[in-house]
Amino acid sequence: MSIEKIPVTIITGFLGAGKTTLVRHLMQNPQGRRLAILVNEFGDLGIDGDILKGCADANCPEDAIVELTNGCLCCTVADDFVPTIEALLARPQPPDHILIETSGLALPKPLLKAFDWPDLRSRITVDGVIAVADAEAVADGRFAPDLAAIARQRLADSSIDHDTPLGEVFEDQVACADIVILNKADLVSPNRLAEARKTVLAEAPRSIPVLEVTEGRIDPRVVLGLGAAAENDLDARPSHHEDHDSHDHDDFETIVVTLPADTNAETIVARMEAIARDHSVLRAKGYVAVAGKPMRLLVQGVGTRVRAQFDRPWRADEPRISRIVVIAERGFDHDAITAVLNG
Repeated sequence: MSIEKIPVTIITGFLGAGKTTLVRHLMQNPQGRRLAILVNEFGDLGIDGDILKGCADANCPEDAIVELTNGCLCCTVADDFVPTIEALLARPQPPDHILIETSGLALPKPLLKAFDWPDLRSRITVDGVIAVADAEAVADGRFAPDLAAIARQRLADSSIDHDTPLGEVFEDQVACADIVILNKADLVSPNRLAEARKTVLAEAPRSIPVLEVTEGRIDPRVVLGLGAAAENDLDARPSHHEDHDSHDHDDFETIVVTLPADTNAETIVARMEAIARDHSVLRAKGYVAVAGKPMRLLVQGVGTRVRAQFDRPWRADEPRISRIVVIAERGFDHDAITAVLNG
């Protein structure tokens, strides 16, 4: 008698595309499924995992939300992913469905290959790979670190025919996907949304749905239960990095900046916009303790676009510490960015 495999959905996408927002939406609309969530942070401060734990319930209790912060999941499969999956499967009540939110820098194909491990293959299957893309960023070409500089270089040297590392990450995520979600569609005009869709489809090696959504809101029936068995379909999902060992993240660095106590909300938003504008920061996110406010402020920046919202009260057992995770190209000026954030 065959054992029914537990489906796994891999949610990938570039930095700040809205993966955590999508996962949170699926948690709040589980359609009767008992969920488990694996969150892979790039850096050692678990912001995304903490966001998700804030909406845990009986269908996805807090102890079913696992943060993997020892490095990019596609590079730490044996050390992190396999043992974590085995621990979830060994629970008295194993999950009905597992969601994996990769870091924004992860390549999905090395992770897919892990599902071919003998200890896992008989028990889990990749139900589908969902790539989340920021519609405005794709329309603007901001998955590249400096589009203007690349354009000038291309004009100066007609022999150049390669993309930037960030562009390759974007291409690999789209190429591996069963569905691409163009998130934050409300922030762009119809013409620019059409341009973003055209960009995505140009990178897709096969016909896949490209769905336009706002705030990650999508019917779970559209993205869960695909039955793609993607681990059996690797040849149809090309990658720039077919050799797992050749993939690293030396192009990027992460720092965590601790801010002064009770920072003003408007001030920190302005400072985050400044580091993106003046220091080419790709992504910044964290929690801020605001003077006179019992709730913590969640701030998330993608380029110069920064969003801030109060998500939950500070607990009595946790310190009111403001910390921001900053991700930028290797070699960025740590001291200058720290100075700007600290004022």
